[in-house]
Amino acid sequence: MGKKLLHGDSPSSWKLDGLHGCLCGGVEYPQVPQSPGSWGNNVLPAIPPSEEPQPILPLLAPSPLMPFLNNHVPHLSGHCPLNFSTAKSMLSTTAIDCWDFYAPFLANVICCPQLEASLLVLIGQTSKDTGTLALDENHVDHCLSDIDQILVGQGASKDLKRICSIHPSNLTEASCPVKDMDEFENIVEPSRLLSACQDIDPVNECCSQSCENAILEAASKISMKDYEPSNLHGNHILPQHVSRIDDCKIIVRRWLASQLDPSAAKNVFRGLSNCKVNKVCPLIFPDMKNVTKDCDKGISHPRACCSALRSYVSELQTSFITNLQAVNCAASLASKLKKANITKNVYMLCHITLKDFSLQAGTQESGCLLQSLPSDAAFDESLGFVGFQCDLNDNIAAPWPLTAQLPASSCNKTIRIPALPVATSGQSGRDLKKLMILGLFSFLMMLATVV
Repeated sequence: MGKKLLHGDSPSSWKLDGLHGCLCGGVEYPQVPQSPGSWGNNVLPAIPPSEEPQPILPLLAPSPLMPFLNNHVPHLSGHCPLNFSTAKSMLSTTAIDCWDFYAPFLANVICCPQLEASLLVLIGQTSKDTGTLALDENHVDHCLSDIDQILVGQGASKDLKRICSIHPSNLTEASCPVKDMDEFENIVEPSRLLSACQDIDPVNECCSQSCENAILEAASKISMKDYEPSNLHGNHILPQHVSRIDDCKIIVRRWLASQLDPSAAKNVFRGLSNCKVNKVCPLIFPDMKNVTKDCDKGISHPRACCSALRSYVSELQTSFITNLQAVNCAASLASKLKKANITKNVYMLCHITLKDFSLQAGTQESGCLLQSLPSDAAFDESLGFVGFQCDLNDNIAAPWPLTAQLPASSCNKTIRIPALPVATSGQSGRDLKKLMILGLFSFLMMLATVV
């Protein structure tokens, strides 16, 4: 039987790991497979996890210096033409997804994709009145300040522009030559674009890329306006034109936001973002000389090797990542270890699991991998807690590729890593409230030990 974590145990036994009182509900974990031999040459396990995983909500207690409810009326500049009422709900969701102290830990997968979607919807919806798909440079700073005021007033981090790399060019047309809506619709095929993107399947889109390809096609067309043939070098596209197409993709997305309901637009943009973030490992791998030193020579000293490897992996735990990102991270690290002549499956030797690549939520046993299609964070105003949904198929042994290959594509229909575990509605409101109260109590207990 797997180990069951109970929060009735002494709070002193829980581990903070960089988060103030980050706790998870009790859960029965499956045993970690001891041999990946049945996986063949695939990086992803061929055997599917439990058919009905039960998700949990890590409950993030507020920072000691932050009030449980930070909600005040923002002081707007009066010089921003954006119609904030059209995205009121989205902005509230963004504030929770980017909640104060925790924004950096959710930035890559939840916070920044939600913020970027909100900016697209704000400009897209406003364009229905202004007729332009970009802000004038004279208004950008005012609008960025107003957006910051609105989000921080609802509890978001004050440092979102840095965390999510938001610049004035994110609101203008940048290098794209088209921003007028009528001109845009005369160049592209609006019906074709809308048909491909108005109702995407967030799983199938990552494989078919129907909407993404339609956006690229439209962006390529508008990017050619007033384009100098001299910028084409034979059959090669110069870097400046690639950048121009990227800027035009943003214009295309804003047009889509003007044609869709804000909620539908959000689903499209978050779906496209998930496809992008799940393709790569977001972690930075530092020098691994200690691992290579203790794990070479056929691993004659397994204890020293595993100690070095676990210490190294713990340094990678800088943010919460998705299950598919964890697979990519495991494959990337395995590739680096193999290049350092460590060919034995040290993941199996040292019991390294996929969750070990994500930020640990509480004890080492309760590491949290986000779903590959992560849901928004949730906030309980009465208690001041932010929580989000984990994928409980996360106690899976990290796969060690038998050959130097890229991670197996999640589009392989024989591989099953659930994108959407059972909804948290399976838990009763009473149980969730009990977890939050427990989280608050534990946070206060741990705060008392620090103070």
